[in-house]
Formats: sequence, C-alpha cells, structure tokens
Amino acid sequence: MATKAVERMSRVDTAWLRMDTEANLMMIVGVWLLEPAVPYELLCQRVEERLLKYRRFRQKVVEDAMGASWVADAAFDLQRHVVREKLAPKRGQPLQRALEQRVADLAAMPLDPNRPLWQLHLVEHYHDEHGHQGSALIARIHHCIADGIALISVMLSITDGGKAPPERQQKPEGENDWLADAVLKPITDITIKAIGMYGDGVAKSMEMLSNPGNPLVGSLDAARAGYQVVSDVAALALMPDDSPTPLKGKPGRAKRVAWCEPIPLDDVKAIGRALGCSINDVLLACAAGAIGGYLEAKGDVTAGKEIRAMVPVNLRPLEKAHQLGNRFGLVPLVLPIGIGNPIERVYAVRARMNELKGSYQPLLAFAVLAMAGLLIKPVQHALLNLFARKATAVMTNVPGPREPLKFCGATLKQVMFWVPQSGDIGMGVSILSYGGGVQFGLITDSKLCPDPENIIARFAPEFEKLLMVTLMLPWGDEAH
Repeated sequence: MATKAVERMSRVDTAWLRMDTEANLMMIVGVWLLEPAVPYELLCQRVEERLLKYRRFRQKVVEDAMGASWVADAAFDLQRHVVREKLAPKRGQPLQRALEQRVADLAAMPLDPNRPLWQLHLVEHYHDEHGHQGSALIARIHHCIADGIALISVMLSITDGGKAPPERQQKPEGENDWLADAVLKPITDITIKAIGMYGDGVAKSMEMLSNPGNPLVGSLDAARAGYQVVSDVAALALMPDDSPTPLKGKPGRAKRVAWCEPIPLDDVKAIGRALGCSINDVLLACAAGAIGGYLEAKGDVTAGKEIRAMVPVNLRPLEKAHQLGNRFGLVPLVLPIGIGNPIERVYAVRARMNELKGSYQPLLAFAVLAMAGLLIKPVQHALLNLFARKATAVMTNVPGPREPLKFCGATLKQVMFWVPQSGDIGMGVSILSYGGGVQFGLITDSKLCPDPENIIARFAPEFEKLLMVTLMLPWGDEAH
C-alpha cells in the first residue's frame, strides 16, 4: 500500500494532540481479558498483519508553527509498541487489583512523542478471581489518531475474522451489522434530531475542521463554523452548573481504575421490559445509585442532587465507520444520584432521556472541543473548564457484539475502555454490553476518588435491588 511521506493533520485532530494536560492525557485506554493465554509472538504477528494496515499506526506526529503533520516513522520498531508486562501484586492483593493499578499507572504515563502515539501492553499470564488462566491486553491510543467510536471498529478488525480497512479491501454487504445497529446508532434519534436542528452547521464545521487544506480565516465556511461554535458555547454556558460533590475539584496526575464482573444482559432486558424502560435507562439508573450510595457513605448529602456525564455520540456516516480521525458530538446525560428508590430512579432517568430527545439542541458539536484545542492555552483551559463545571464525568456507553469474539484463537472474555476526561473532569465511566453481559468500570482521579472499587462494588447490589423490587411489582402493573 502506497503511503504518503507527509500528511497534514486535520485541525480537529491537531486540537486533541494539543489538549494534553498533566492531569488528563488525551489517551483512549482499554483492557481486553483473554482466555486462554495469547503468546507475545502471536500478538505481534496479528498487529503486523492487521493493525499496521492502517497507516496512522506507522506514522509519528511532527508539530510546526501551522499545526502538525503525520510522518512515516522511518525507525518504526514494533517491539516499542507491543510490549510485555509483568504484574507485581502486593501480598494478599487480588491479581485484578494489580492489573487495575497497572492500567491506572499507564493512563497517567505520556506516550513517546517521537514515535507513533499508541502502545499495546500484554500481560501474558493473567488469571481471574475464579482461577481461569489467560492474558490481559492493555491498549493506549492517543485521541489525535481517532475517537473511541472509530477505534472500536479498528480494534474489531484485528480480531479473528476481522477485516482489513477499506483502503485494502471493500467491505462486504452486511458485514459488521451489529456495529451498524449498536455502536454507530447508540442514541440515533437524539443524533438525527440534533443534526436536523443544526441544519448544515455541523456538516460545515466538521468539513472545515477536518480538512487541513481549507483556509481557516476569511472563508464563509469559517464564519459558519465560528458561529456554530459560539452558539454551542452559549448553550453550554447557559446550562446550569453540575451539582457540587467530592467527585468535582482540581484533579492531580495519579489515576485509579476499577471494574466489575459482567452482569447478565438478559436480566437487564427483563427489567426494562417490566418497567417500560430501555436497557440504557436501567444501566444508567444503577450507575447513579452506585455513585449516590458511595457519596452518602462518605458523608455527602445527595438528596435532590443530579450529576451529568458527557457521552460521545457518533457523527460520521455509516459507510465511513472505519475511517480514523475525530467526528463526534457530546450528549449531556443526567444521573439522578439523589433518588434512593430504585424504581423511581429508573423512571427519573427515563424522563431525563425523553427531555433530551425532545430538546432543540441536545448535542454539542465536536467543533467546540476542536476549536478549544486550537486556542491559546489560557483560553483553551477556560473553555475546557466550562465543560468541567457542567459535568462530573465523561461516559462511554456502548453496546458491543452479542456473541464473544475470538482473538488469536483465544476468547475475548471482557472488554473495557475509557475516553479521556477533558479539562478538570476527574471521572471516566464505562458501561459496555458484550457477549451477553454488561461491564461497568471507572477511571478516576486519585485525589477526588481514591477508591473507585467502592463505587464499582455497589453496581451489582443496586442492580439486584432493582431486580428484586421489579419482581415484587404486581402482575399487570403498567409502567408510568
């Protein structure tokens, strides 16, 4: 495949490149748990054959006064990017806690700016709390390469049966139907309504910011994009600030990570059917209950409080699912942490989601964040911290394939990933359904939330409580 020696980086990707801070690196971090173990050599072979077909993964970034360029790394060495890891658990520490700690450490460790901005870390021999032997794969990929939605498609292409990128191979009709139905349309009605309300504003802004060849100053498109950004910032500024809780504040550099065992997706669906709610409503209500219970246990008064989580939503056309780069919007989801009754909390989440779907401007175009990254640092920080005042967390809430995938012959048992938190946001939430189960995971700032495992530990009990109360409802009751 012919590779250009130098390619200009789009403005929005350049923005993500420049948005790293000491507290929050703009990396997407993921974990795969595999069973049985995958040898290092086999992983390297798979990366060589599949991942490196995407030229971005062989290119480094070179910055200049006008922006940045993708340049082929003449000294590319696969062993720098696929590395072995050994966990060193403390005495009596479960191996999962040691893995979580290593993920947290890596999330706070910058990638080498002189090399392509990604790295895979393989723990060759990892066993879970049930004694199952396998491997753990930790991925770190800088946001300037792609957003999380594009990277899902990329990472799936390296699984057994995955396909090469379209540059090498035409996508057969019907391939990745689950991706079309689940990942790229997670909040379809919200996205479509938002784009409809914006008219051509989103498309014009995206095209201008994605095309580094367009003149930025003096063009009509630039004026339209600027107007769009001003409108979005105004809408964001008018949004009430998020409820103050101990989870908000000035984050430091150190991170903490935790995740739970999957809960059965069929049970989640059953609750949703019984209550007339979506799977999303049920899961968000359980997450809100877990966070609220944690804060109550810390002595915080949560009654009547709600917190927001900003959720990325895809804005790329379906036929461009495999394209790298950043094309997404943000939906502010409300989590009613101050409602103790689990049924009432589900209905509150459903009501907030319905309000969102009926809103004229529910989706903040990615142009806001893109332009923030291109501003001088003081203005950039001011704009990013406007986001931080309006939200407590950034959330990835993604449905995955229903059947477990295979990777190098091993079964992919669990999947978790987190997108970066911008500005002073100190919590990343991951809710991901996969292979018949639902995982819930957190990445937090160690000062604001030093013990995310205590939030995680409340997720399954909140779900069990909701399940029990639902089963106790009189037969034939209608959801209200």
